[in-house]
Amino acid sequence: MSYLAYHFKVDPAQPGSDILIAMISDFGFESFDTKEDGFDAFIKESEVANINFNEFQFEDFSYSFDIEKIATTNWNAEWETNFEPVVVGSLLCIRAPFHEKNTRVKNEIVIMPKMSFGTGHHQTTRLMCEQMFNIDFKNKRVLDMGCGTGILAILAKQLGAGDTLGIDIDEWSVENAKENCTSNHFPEIELLLGDVDLLEEEVDFDIILANINKNILKAQIPSYAKKLKTGSTLFLSGFFTTDVDELKLVATEFGIRHVLTKNENEWAMMLLEKN
Repeated sequence: MSYLAYHFKVDPAQPGSDILIAMISDFGFESFDTKEDGFDAFIKESEVANINFNEFQFEDFSYSFDIEKIATTNWNAEWETNFEPVVVGSLLCIRAPFHEKNTRVKNEIVIMPKMSFGTGHHQTTRLMCEQMFNIDFKNKRVLDMGCGTGILAILAKQLGAGDTLGIDIDEWSVENAKENCTSNHFPEIELLLGDVDLLEEEVDFDIILANINKNILKAQIPSYAKKLKTGSTLFLSGFFTTDVDELKLVATEFGIRHVLTKNENEWAMMLLEKN
């Protein structure tokens, strides 16, 4: 399995990059890595859609891109070249094994991304992690839906969570998350390959973490509502500030009330509670 990297140059980079990412985010791209002069977008070669980028014309910024094929065998080298540690204030550092240990933060997660995404570089991952420090996870039953590399599940355990489950539709992500959970001393985190239908067999959760994208979240909120205990907490992220009202409306329909919204640039996360 190989990936394509679309290297976008955007002028000016902000807010042009965020706007362009919003326009193409539903076309199968799995991850976006922002740069000073634009961003990189990653997609499985087998899932490339027939996208006509000439349809996207903007008055306030211009853009160009080139495409690079990234073979599976070269993925680790690609990450070692580009992956920088992610620091969330004094709370958390997410780094790779080849980075030096950060002694100035309370918590540290060490991951090797391999073929999966979710290194913490994306604004939504940082927003989720920061807000998690404000919630009581002690002995709570936690779901990390769309777990990717397992960062949120690992942080939940560091914050005292009890039974923790991660689910992802991508086989590479599940295998990578298993390795990362073990290397971060939480081999007991359960990780399953599949989709939201797996929740039918699960007992209810105290906290659900879902950092995916707007369309998937809209479709899965009813399932989250069924599996959340009364008074329990739902984290949603992976969408833009312009999507907040739409997601709040769907959540309200299923008995989940909005508590707060945080954003970084154009990206947002919401904290909600089951009525």
